[in-house]
Amino acid sequence: QARLVESGGGLVQAGGSLRLSCAASGLLFSIYGMGWFRQAPGKEREFVAAISGSGASTNYADSVKGRFTISRDNAKNVVHLQMNSLKVEDTAIYYCARYKTPYTTAGAPMTRLVESWGQGTQVTVSS
Repeated sequence: QARLVESGGGLVQAGGSLRLSCAASGLLFSIYGMGWFRQAPGKEREFVAAISGSGASTNYADSVKGRFTISRDNAKNVVHLQMNSLKVEDTAIYYCARYKTPYTTAGAPMTRLVESWGQGTQVTVSS
């Protein structure tokens, strides 16, 4: 399994922006689909966004479409989540995920298809 380390979380006012990063260890980073999930207190972990190994295909939860952008830099083994127009309901712990292979866009929301998880980073949006 890969080691995934998230960074970039913090406290921001509603309407603000944050950029999360996830650094992955190991070789062959570019063959793995990568994603972001989040979990709010008392709620189940939910899918946020995913990106294919090449970066050509992305997938977003309806709740973040148009506000969040996932990207990756395969030369640096890093995946990012740019979060704009943040809302109070975006408050959660955000987890980086590496998918099992082969990655499919349709399977991205399924936690059972995740092979490795990061430790999580807290995002708090205040009103």
